[in-house]
Amino acid sequence: MTKSLTYGAAFADVYDEWYRDDAETAATVRALTELVSHIATPRVLELGAGTGRLAIPLAAALAAGVVVALDESPEMLQILRSHIAHADSSVGNVTVVEVNMADLAALSTHGATAGGVDLGRAAEHHAVLHCVEHLKGEVVAVDRSGVIDLAALEETLSRVAARGDHTSVVSVMAVNNEVGSVTPLRDVARIVRRLAPQAVLHTDGVQAVCWLDVRDVVLVTDVATFSAHKFGGPKGAGVMVVKSGTSLEPLIMGGGQERDRRSGTHNVAGIVATAAALRATAEVREAEVRRVASLKSHLVATVLGALDDVMETVPGAASVPGVAHLCIGGVESEALLFLLDEAGVCASAASACASGALETSHVLHAMGVDARLARGALRLSFGHTTTQADVEHAAHAIIAAVRRLRK
Repeated sequence: MTKSLTYGAAFADVYDEWYRDDAETAATVRALTELVSHIATPRVLELGAGTGRLAIPLAAALAAGVVVALDESPEMLQILRSHIAHADSSVGNVTVVEVNMADLAALSTHGATAGGVDLGRAAEHHAVLHCVEHLKGEVVAVDRSGVIDLAALEETLSRVAARGDHTSVVSVMAVNNEVGSVTPLRDVARIVRRLAPQAVLHTDGVQAVCWLDVRDVVLVTDVATFSAHKFGGPKGAGVMVVKSGTSLEPLIMGGGQERDRRSGTHNVAGIVATAAALRATAEVREAEVRRVASLKSHLVATVLGALDDVMETVPGAASVPGVAHLCIGGVESEALLFLLDEAGVCASAASACASGALETSHVLHAMGVDARLARGALRLSFGHTTTQADVEHAAHAIIAAVRRLRK
C-alpha cells in the first residue's frame, strides 16, 4: 500500500500529524471529525481494526472531497469486501461488489435482460422506471400507499407468460424514496418465484439501510443495490449484493474488476468509507429508528393539529422514520418551498433528486392522490443530525407559511 496522497491545505497538517506520532491519534481523530462533521457521518472515521492505519484518514479525506491515491492491492480489496459483507451481519451466501451508483439500475435491469420482459412498479425511482420504459417493459400499478399492488403483479406476470414471453427482471424498491412506504419484499419474492422463477428479482435498497434490517432486503432478492451517501458514506459509491448463482452481463467491460461485473480502477477510498459508514449505521440503527420515529411523529402531529385540509400521504408505521410526506390543500409546493427556504427549512416537493421539478410527482399520480392535494406536496427528510429543535422550528415554519399562503 502506498502512502502517496494528494490533499488540500486544510487537511495536510492533520494528515502529517497522523503519521508522525501515533500517540497523537486521539487529537487527530478529533480534528478529522470536526473537519467532516457537516459532510458525512462522523463515525465513518471509525472503521476499526483490519484495514490498517489508512482507514481513518482515507474515510475523512474522501468525505471532505480530498483526492486520495493509494495501491489497490487484492489483499486490501478483500479486507474491504469482508467489512462490507459483515458490517450488517446480513449478507450470507452472496457476492459483494463495489460499483458506482450510476451503473446499478443498468446492471440490474439492462444487463440481466435476455430478450424477455422487464417489470417495474409505477412508483419506482426514475433510475429504474426509465430503464423499464426504455426496454418497453411492463409497469405494475401501486396501491394508495405507493406499495406495489400484489394482485396486479400476479396478473402481469401471468399475462406475460400466457402470450409466450418470459419475464427477465422484476425490480421493486424496498422503500419508496419519495413517500417512504415499505415494500413487502417477501410477498413479492413468493409471487415472482412462483410465476416467473427464471426472473432476476432486483430491489433498489437505497432508502432502506438506515431504517430496515438489511437481511430482510438481501435474503429474498437476487440483486440488491445501495448508495453510500444515504447512510453517511461518500457520494458516487455504492454496494451491489448479488446472490450466488445469479448471472449478470457486464455493462462496462475492460480489465475484469469486480469479478468481471464492472471493469475500471477500484475506488479504494470510497470502498473504505462505505464499509465504515455501513458498520456505523448498523450499530446505531435500532436506537436511531426509535429516536427519529418520535421526531417525525411529533412534527406530523403538530402540523396536522394546527392546519386543516392536510393529509399525511403514507400514515404512521407504513412509512420509514426518515421520510415525512404531507399533501396540503390550498397551497402550491413552489410557493411553500420558497417560504420554507427563507425560514431556513430544507424541504422538497418530491424526492431530493427531483427537487427542481415543478410538475406533479409521478409517484403521487401513480398512488391516485387528488391533484388538488398533490399540488401542495411537501417532503421532509430526517436523519442522524435531526434534533428536537429542528423539528420544532420546521413545524412552526410550515404552519406559518401555509397560513400566509392561504390568506
